[in-house]
Amino acid sequence: MARTTLLETSCLYFFCLLLLADLACCKEILVGGKSSAWKIPSSPSESLNKWAESLRFHVGDSLVWKYDGEKDSVLQVTKEAYINCNTTNPAANYSNGDTKVKLDRSGPFFFISGTKSNCIEGEKLHIVVLSSRGGHTGGFFTGSAPSPAPSHALLGTPAVPPATGSASSLTRRIGVFGLVGLAIVLLYQ
Repeated sequence: MARTTLLETSCLYFFCLLLLADLACCKEILVGGKSSAWKIPSSPSESLNKWAESLRFHVGDSLVWKYDGEKDSVLQVTKEAYINCNTTNPAANYSNGDTKVKLDRSGPFFFISGTKSNCIEGEKLHIVVLSSRGGHTGGFFTGSAPSPAPSHALLGTPAVPPATGSASSLTRRIGVFGLVGLAIVLLYQ
């Protein structure tokens, strides 16, 4: 039977702490995955809702918008205002061109362009934030994860299947950390 050394035990504890610290972080999610995404979509497949379907949003995450603050803005609105592109009386109005909104509760969030005609042409975003009980991937995130946000049920639109073939950042991190941890244990046996 192999004897566990102090170095092996310390490395294992360090690995676990590193993994837990990574999981505890909240994500900053760049809306649309790129800085030029807050605009009128060129087609339905380019809509921000299509992009959001492949992500999981958790309490504590933040959405980040990059846009020209002199030409556009982001309004946080109710479901009714979202559906009707009503730009009057938003819950929040952001126009600095570098907007960051912390998702502080679970449930639906609705965002539209402050320019009503842009909203009517599809410049809007609806997401559903999951409760924080389900775990977290952490880090700054601009890509996509394999699970869809359950937004279609709220709006009565047909569901689109989730994206396939891409590993989540948590899976990638566990894989990398797992290999490093295994290598450390094997080297010191």
